[in-house]
Amino acid sequence: MDNSVKLALAKWPNVPSCTGWLALDRRGNWRMRDEAAQHAGSPGTPIRHTALLGFINRNYGADAAGRWYFQNGPQRVFVELAYTPWVVRLHLEQGKLHLRDQSDAEFLPVAGWLDNAGAVLFSDAAGRVALLHDHDLDLFSEHASLNDEVPADGPLGLLEWRTGHWLPLLPIATDQVAAQFHFVTSPAAEAAQSLNESVEPTESLDNTEPVEPLERSTPPDLNL
Repeated sequence: MDNSVKLALAKWPNVPSCTGWLALDRRGNWRMRDEAAQHAGSPGTPIRHTALLGFINRNYGADAAGRWYFQNGPQRVFVELAYTPWVVRLHLEQGKLHLRDQSDAEFLPVAGWLDNAGAVLFSDAAGRVALLHDHDLDLFSEHASLNDEVPADGPLGLLEWRTGHWLPLLPIATDQVAAQFHFVTSPAAEAAQSLNESVEPTESLDNTEPVEPLERSTPPDLNL
């Protein structure tokens, strides 16, 4: 976390968080989602500003509940995840496979995972999980060896990560990834559900329809 962010947190410790405005897509792109995008359920506009991308990546973390966020100065901006909190690219460097995440940091896997939709994921020793960018599936296939038959138990195959070092490729259901790796895909949906469960609807004046409680998250004021 940037020192300027730490100082802002110390100075303004009670700034309300916001949800729905920032997303991470399946290719590791950060996206801003204005009210129109949120209302339409669209992924939003990719962020291209180099300095802003660096600021987001340096101040990206998760709380105890598994909600990933960008700490924007004193304000916590919770992130909508298209799938996983991390997205990695696979490449060869001097004959060895390497993974790098969306912040361009090296990701060291301890296992690979194949979901029921055909996606490839990797987990590391810290318990993080990352989706492999779909453009790198061909390179993955060149170094993976899959079993001819689906085993009742155990790995579906192996990935030759280093010479003589093979990573197990384990099965996982798409809808179980978030629970297994303890993260929240949509903090906005979770917040909306919590609000609706905690506030009783009130009766309208004509006693015909209940008035639903509404909450609008404050957009982040991005600081560089």
